[in-house]
Amino acid sequence: MQRKDLKILLLQIREDQKVRQEELESFAKYSELDITQFEVLNVFDNPSFGADVLDDCDALFVGGASEANVLKPQEFPFVNDAIKLIYAAKECSLPTFASCFGFQLAILAFGGEIKHKESDYEMGSVPITLTNLANIDPVFKGTKNNFPALSVHRQYADRLPENLDLLAYTSQCIHSFKYRDKPLWAFQFHPEVDRSTVFDRLAIYKSEYTENEAEFHKVLNSLVETPESHMLVKNFIDRVVLTS
Repeated sequence: MQRKDLKILLLQIREDQKVRQEELESFAKYSELDITQFEVLNVFDNPSFGADVLDDCDALFVGGASEANVLKPQEFPFVNDAIKLIYAAKECSLPTFASCFGFQLAILAFGGEIKHKESDYEMGSVPITLTNLANIDPVFKGTKNNFPALSVHRQYADRLPENLDLLAYTSQCIHSFKYRDKPLWAFQFHPEVDRSTVFDRLAIYKSEYTENEAEFHKVLNSLVETPESHMLVKNFIDRVVLTS
């Protein structure tokens, strides 16, 4: 199959209209696909769905969220269906790339635990440490250790359930894993997000993540470009989806 023929399902957990469009454009940009190759399922518009939405798709992308919480399925009823969808993608070996909120959904899908931090959580550019397995992993191979990535999250995982291989971490939490013997990767950081996008997002969500203007500007001033992390999206398409 050629790149131009790929069809990707983006499971989107975004309510803000501007961020919806920006996230879609970001995934398209760094996967080097046309935006028309993505079919978007936004859970705020369609909170109930089944595994049949995966039919005829070549890969599943799962994005981040700032208006939802995986630990509150009673408040956000789409969480359970999203967890089931990621599990179904694993079962049928559909190539899957899950970012941030998608990472947390995947941890829960495979029997793990997500914890919550009210303060001192990761926000901004963070150095990502790779494991030895990352050196031979098709998505991470060629990525230098301690590369910078953009990360903003209150929820996190500090251990992996069985059958998940650790690929990357920071001092605070796990940042990436692959499901063993399945084409499924998850990232707590945002491979699809660049520095200017974080500027825009933090301006929208600053009351959610920062307590005052001083803290907000401190985070903005700490941001750096993260080209190594963006390559992971392209590697996933090149080395996984197009070779499946």
